[in-house]
Amino acid sequence: MAKSVNKVILIGNLGKDPEVKFTPSGTAVAKFSLATNERYKDKSGEWQDRTEWHNIVAWQRLAEIVGEYVKKGNKLYIEGRLQTSSWDDKETGQKKYKTEIIANELVLLGGRGEGDSEGGNRGFSRGASANAGGFDQSQSHQEEPAHAATGIQDEDIPF
Repeated sequence: MAKSVNKVILIGNLGKDPEVKFTPSGTAVAKFSLATNERYKDKSGEWQDRTEWHNIVAWQRLAEIVGEYVKKGNKLYIEGRLQTSSWDDKETGQKKYKTEIIANELVLLGGRGEGDSEGGNRGFSRGASANAGGFDQSQSHQEEPAHAATGIQDEDIPF
């Protein structure tokens, strides 16, 4: 089968503080929403703004870092992949879908706060080993659990 690509790159602002939880096996999971903005001219020549909200999920050490450093209003650079899950609604019986971005890299843009004297950017990736100026986990090829809500644990994955 030919190689395919599933990659998402976003720069946006956090809408609220991230929610960090742990699976029964102790794996950290952080969920948060990121807003991206688009400015365009409508048919009448007036400028319009459109905000798109993206659901982001971070796993393992990257989730712990998100919980420690990321706060509402922060500007972030996110790299990840799209993942869609489905389930049957218990009340209506309809099939429901949710698409999330599974983050594997994150950079805090503008430091800890817009007026922060430290300034600079902090980069984080899945896996986390400290190196000059940030965390580089790009060497980690470990897959995270498919979906924490399903109760699937690392031990249940057959490969």
